[in-house]
Amino acid sequence: ERVYPLIRKYAALLGKRVECLGDLQGPKFRVGELQSDPVRLNSGDVLEFGIAKDDSDMIRDGRITMKSTTEQNALVKGCEVGTTLLIEDGLMEVKVVEKLSDTEL
Repeated sequence: ERVYPLIRKYAALLGKRVECLGDLQGPKFRVGELQSDPVRLNSGDVLEFGIAKDDSDMIRDGRITMKSTTEQNALVKGCEVGTTLLIEDGLMEVKVVEKLSDTEL
């Protein structure tokens, strides 16, 4: 928010044309702790995705949890059936097939 106006201000003062390129990456889901070994995701798997109910609700086979934060709660609440979610910076893609509540997909 602060940087772009400064760039424009000083470019104008110096009589220079400056092009700006911003990182437009959207919000990220930050997953919680693993219950045990890493969870393997295979094409076609159906899994639960939601806000951790408490500290013992960890990632396990068939379930990915996130800590409850304002951003995470808003992200899950904003999802609808058909929403595509990218995991690991887009290496994996999952699609919401059912929304159970504002905290569970």
